[in-house]
Amino acid sequence: MFIDLLAQRYNKEISPLIPEGKLLITFSEGVQRGNSEKMPFYAFGTIPNDKFAGQNPNDQPMTLSQFLTSSLGKKTVMAATGLFLILFLCEHLYGNLLLFASDGGAAFNEYSHSMTHNLLIRIVEVLLFAAIVIHVVQAIYLTKQNSDARPVKYAVNKVNETSSWFSRNMGITGSVIFFFLVVHLRTFFFPYRVTGGVENLAMSVKEAFSSGWYASFYIVSMTVLAFHLSHGFQSSFHSLGLSNKKYAPLLRISGYVFAWVIVWLGFVSFPVLFYFGIAGQSY
Repeated sequence: MFIDLLAQRYNKEISPLIPEGKLLITFSEGVQRGNSEKMPFYAFGTIPNDKFAGQNPNDQPMTLSQFLTSSLGKKTVMAATGLFLILFLCEHLYGNLLLFASDGGAAFNEYSHSMTHNLLIRIVEVLLFAAIVIHVVQAIYLTKQNSDARPVKYAVNKVNETSSWFSRNMGITGSVIFFFLVVHLRTFFFPYRVTGGVENLAMSVKEAFSSGWYASFYIVSMTVLAFHLSHGFQSSFHSLGLSNKKYAPLLRISGYVFAWVIVWLGFVSFPVLFYFGIAGQSY
């Protein structure tokens, strides 16, 4: 049956247990043959009672609450919030590209103004801040859990041969990104949205990127973000069970293209072009 085939394909047996005839929707994690990385996956099917002969009859399926508080559930939530934040990056990049229009910053200012008066955007904004908090909290929990599970770092050389420094230290790159986010919000969001001290946001952006230290800080932060995304992009699909050995190389390449060609090149263009006076000449 389908479940047996999945169990044969992965080294780790599927759980939790369910009564006969009930739909199994389970999320598990195992090492795929030919691939050293753990590959979480979803499985669907039913299992007859005789499959669990001698098992505890009181075993029950994992509830939603149990799943969300499990390590796999936390990985799933972190992956989902990560993909949501990736969508925001795309939208944010689109809005920032309006800064390059030769209209004195009018298009960008109008876009920013509409974002503050659209009810749907305000709701998404709340969800965005919630996603950031949840993503950070889950990351801290999982990092601590992994650290506690391996108090002694073993087989360091073997690990280094199969993974990059950035993939092993997502917590560090994530911390740098969080620090950048706090500074970035303090520079633009709070003066424009909270204190009301900024009316021409396009001019505020130009002035910020005219500063050598802020332009450099922004470029370094975007570089760290690109390294974080190049691993996090493909890792999110793995955690959601949306990847396999066949499509893993495609996801890996897509992650690198998105992280470096779209995100890094796109966002780094702002401090570079504004600092050297190429952009923003009309305002």
